Amino acid sequence: MLLDPKAKRPLVTHGRLVCGVLPAEHAVALAAIAAFAAALIAAARLRPGAWTTTAARALALLLRTQLLVEVTYFWGLAGTIQALITPDLPQHFPSFPFFQYNVAHGGIVTAALFLVFGLGHWPRRDALLRVLAITIAYALVIGAIDAATGANYLYLRSKPAAGSLLDLLGPWPWYIALAAVIAIALLLILDAPFRLFRRRRRGGAEGQI
Repeated sequence: MLLDPKAKRPLVTHGRLVCGVLPAEHAVALAAIAAFAAALIAAARLRPGAWTTTAARALALLLRTQLLVEVTYFWGLAGTIQALITPDLPQHFPSFPFFQYNVAHGGIVTAALFLVFGLGHWPRRDALLRVLAITIAYALVIGAIDAATGANYLYLRSKPAAGSLLDLLGPWPWYIALAAVIAIALLLILDAPFRLFRRRRRGGAEGQI
């Protein structure tokens, strides 16, 4: 079994360890994030009031436009959840990097769910195409930075050392192409509920005429 020489721990993704993080602490972190997000959304839907208005204003100051809300939703749920499920994180609980990683990534997912399902800032009709265009442009810029600096942002030059779902997609550069196809599929899935709702609402309106 391969070991990380610094952390003295397995680097494999299968078996009893999940990407270098013990299942217990990993599962607890995911459960805590999910519970907090669910409680926040339920509170916003069932008990709206001054606190939701304040939260909406605070998030509006941070995000500024509906476009950034849409980017947060699609990127947060299509990408950041994967980072939570298979973290590139060698540190254990209760280290600071462990908390920093889970709070930062969990905060993105929670904010995305809270904005869309708690506060009702649904993606617009053409949001999917806009976010897809931004994603492609962002990946091209990051790819150029990786090529120029030797960095590995977005794992465009190599897969995470700790292992991830990218290991199932074949060698470089094929895993990048397959990951892009999966990303597009995830964006379509995330957009589907809103597209179906608009279609049903439009059909209902036409039926009343």
